[in-house]
Amino acid sequence: MTDFSSLGIEPMLLEAIEALGFQTPTEIQKQSIPILLTQEKDMVALAQTGTGKTAAFGIPMLQRIDANSRITQGLVIAPTRELCLQISKELAKYASHKKGLHIVPIYGGASISDQAKSVKKGAQVLVATPGRMQDMMRRKMIDISAIEYCVLDEADEMLNMGFKEDITNILAHTPNDKLTWLFSATMPKEVANIAKDFMHKPVEVTVGTKNAASNNIQHEYYVVAGRERYSALKRLSDTHPDIYSIVFCRTKRDTQRVAEKLIEDGYNAGALHGDLSQNQRDMVMKSFRAKQIKTLVATDVAARGIDVDNITHVIHYQLPDEIETYTHRSGRTGRANSQGTSMIIMTKGEIAKIRKLERIINAKISSASLPDVSDILTKQLQYLAQQIKATDAHPEIETYLPEVNQILADFTKDELVQRLMSVEFTRLHSYYQKKSNAMTPQSTDDSGRPAKAKDTRYTINIGSRDDYDWKSLKAFLNDFLSMNSGDIYHVDVTDNLSYFNTSTDKKEAVLAAFENFAMDGRAINVRVTQKRGQHLDGKQAFGGRSGKGRSKGRDRGDFSRFSKNKKNKKHGRR
Repeated sequence: MTDFSSLGIEPMLLEAIEALGFQTPTEIQKQSIPILLTQEKDMVALAQTGTGKTAAFGIPMLQRIDANSRITQGLVIAPTRELCLQISKELAKYASHKKGLHIVPIYGGASISDQAKSVKKGAQVLVATPGRMQDMMRRKMIDISAIEYCVLDEADEMLNMGFKEDITNILAHTPNDKLTWLFSATMPKEVANIAKDFMHKPVEVTVGTKNAASNNIQHEYYVVAGRERYSALKRLSDTHPDIYSIVFCRTKRDTQRVAEKLIEDGYNAGALHGDLSQNQRDMVMKSFRAKQIKTLVATDVAARGIDVDNITHVIHYQLPDEIETYTHRSGRTGRANSQGTSMIIMTKGEIAKIRKLERIINAKISSASLPDVSDILTKQLQYLAQQIKATDAHPEIETYLPEVNQILADFTKDELVQRLMSVEFTRLHSYYQKKSNAMTPQSTDDSGRPAKAKDTRYTINIGSRDDYDWKSLKAFLNDFLSMNSGDIYHVDVTDNLSYFNTSTDKKEAVLAAFENFAMDGRAINVRVTQKRGQHLDGKQAFGGRSGKGRSKGRDRGDFSRFSKNKKNKKHGRR
């Protein structure tokens, strides 16, 4: 069996590794460390998140660094503040027995002057986010003209986040003869281009298959109607009482909304998205790592760089816009040789994406049925029983038991168990009693909209004078209402008013979403109108006097002043 001592690592680093309890190197460590310690070559290393990439590049870099020199010799660039801090802490642990070696994290959201002072005292290794690094370079607070080793960690994520120009600018200030080590989970064209532009004949190390998902992850998908996504999420969570999960949403709005609904329903949940301040993000992540938050609802951008062990499930509340992002999402679970599950909640119209996903991750994604109420109640009561069994009796409870035993004296053991279990059973049963026992995919007709559903038609006070056509209006409505393409249909646009249909079961949600809604200071009103072909003009639709025919601009009234200019075109104005 391979151990760390066989990789050529020096005794000081081996002591630290042993103190941390690591015994057997991971595959990426076994393949990378000997090459990086002995060969003067650039490297491209591909391995999934959670496979030990930090040690794979960190240990060789720390061994090569001259701790007696105060010159900055190593630079690690990471996409996010969280990952920057995580790498810094991990490298500091490996270097704990190597005296005189200083590692300084450089990231936004902290005092730039304090970071500059730390660098000036002598930092042989910098771990930096691209934005703060460039800021300090512009202010001449950092000198990387003599670095010997440069690591691009999570390179694919940095490029996905739009850091290509930043990376290019940073690398332009480094020596041409440095060694560049690029570590990534996937190998899109953009990463290949970075390797081509900034590396010289790099050695390539690949653990598993390029872009493939970890073998430790089971992949499942559940097909539901669009309006049933949240109910499906609850069922999946309730079936796994000990769940410790990340739920991914596409937008900040959906992320906040789903987290708030989970909290209202009694779950230990929290939201992580770009509208949070750095302090709020730190508090959420601290609570999540401490498992005070058991379900973290996050956007893809906000979750990048999160490195938390023992996550049991990743739930894709919505599939990502970029299909390759699925690999990064699912890689948050199944880490460090533990097993994990990746669950996709999807609509019938998205099923075609499954085959494409399977080709990208080189793994089977199995179709699964949502659990019924009986399954959920069984799992929850079994979990409660296991918790009771595993709980040690408090030594001081004996003092209080006589009075309790007197109250319960008339009950048999079976009756006591029934009443104890009923505390949890009643809560769940009352909720699911209001729901159907089994959720099934929403049937659709040939147009993709709900079949045999009663229609409701609406009027909205925006139209072609606001630079909308039917396509852009439908896109805006789909996004704003978080609906699928087939949920909104029969979209007609006139000068000042537009019309659209949904199934009647969505009426309450549509009207509630537009209640007190304003766009660019303008009140946007949605009202129920008549069936298609029986349009009302602006005054009829919004409570004014009757008019004749469709609105063609003559009934503009107070809406005329809200006409938009070219720079606010289409649904980008929201």
